[in-house]
Amino acid sequence: MAALCPQMLSLSLETSEDQYDTDLDAAGSEKSPSEATDGKHLYMQACHDVSVIPASYFLRHMYRTHMDLKHHGLGPRGARALAAVLQSNTSITHLSLEDNWIQAEGLMHLVQVLRENNSIQELDLSDNHLGMQGSDVLSTMLLDNLSIKGLNVAHNGFSDLSAKHFAEALSANFRVTKLDLSHNEFCEKGGEYLGQMLAASEGLQELNLSWNHIRMKGAIALSAGLRVNGMLKVLDVSYNGFGNEGALALGEALRVNSSLLHLNISCNRISNEGVRLICKGLESNETLVVLKMSRNPITVEGAITLLNGITKRPENKIEELDISNVLVNDQFLSLLNSASASRPALHVRFAGKKGFVTKKRSARPDPMRIIQDFLDEHKLRLIDFFKNMDKDGSMSIPVSDFCRYMSVAGLPLDAAQMDSLVQRLDKDLTGTIDYRHLGGSGHRCSNGH
Repeated sequence: MAALCPQMLSLSLETSEDQYDTDLDAAGSEKSPSEATDGKHLYMQACHDVSVIPASYFLRHMYRTHMDLKHHGLGPRGARALAAVLQSNTSITHLSLEDNWIQAEGLMHLVQVLRENNSIQELDLSDNHLGMQGSDVLSTMLLDNLSIKGLNVAHNGFSDLSAKHFAEALSANFRVTKLDLSHNEFCEKGGEYLGQMLAASEGLQELNLSWNHIRMKGAIALSAGLRVNGMLKVLDVSYNGFGNEGALALGEALRVNSSLLHLNISCNRISNEGVRLICKGLESNETLVVLKMSRNPITVEGAITLLNGITKRPENKIEELDISNVLVNDQFLSLLNSASASRPALHVRFAGKKGFVTKKRSARPDPMRIIQDFLDEHKLRLIDFFKNMDKDGSMSIPVSDFCRYMSVAGLPLDAAQMDSLVQRLDKDLTGTIDYRHLGGSGHRCSNGH
């Protein structure tokens, strides 16, 4: 049986270019016929020089402001051909190159242009296998580029040393306001570097570090950076491993931070004790509006502590609280009703009341059914599906790697379905999926009912 990974990759890398061609209107400046012809000729010649097939979508829309080239299978050589055109193209302001297997080799050609191109403001390089070398190349580019405001480099296998590269770059570059580093491999040391970045940054307003492995010292260092940061408005550190030690540090940061509006600490192994520590910080915080804490091991007692911490001071600004996995009781509901009378904007998401949980029928297909259809189509067993994701043969897969493979395979799962699937496969919130209980005989998979 052929290995699954090549089959999965082929779903995204061998898709016909025509699938992405579109006549939908998009904002953009129009070039004169001669300028457009020159640009197309330059791109065609560049593709010929590196022996790649031109991307027809780019040929048709190369002077639009928003250029979406995700899933086009450009590879390093395709990136090199694209770079030749970007050197003179001043129309594109938003460029998405998600999932093109560009790697560090292709990135080096692009950044040579980006050091001088002052038009591109939003750049998406997610899921391109850039690795540590790629992070080094990017950080050097960010020291020179003055136009990029938003950078998405999720799903690129960045390690702790990569975090050091970004910390060095973002401590000096004040133009980048939005940075997505989710679904990478940052651990404790990476958290320390990123904490230094937060402490020094004077431009960053949105930071996504979800689906990494930032724990213990890393979580404490990151929180210390947040404590002295005066610019960040949105921070997502969900699906890490902060624990109660990180909760203590976060509470201290929230006590003095006066800029953060949105904090997502879902799935971080924070217990009722961690909630109490965070609430100490919320007692003095007057800026936070959204707090997301779902998928933490919090009981109704922790939920009551949290709600009390939010509502006992009128200066507290929280309007949205997400504890959507917690079953509450009459005491909590009574407290919430009293709070709602004085704070009508407050919205709390919880699982339901103990003994009575309303389950709405999902309009989305069951994610396990989608996987089963994929297995049937490719004549694979479920055990083989997981084994091809298992890098070290340990019979367990990091949740971040699992989600990455789902994306590469092209399985039509949205964020809600993926979250539901992870909850089903990682019930103990370990951050890994243990598939040894699935067995190896058949290829049918359970739908979880």
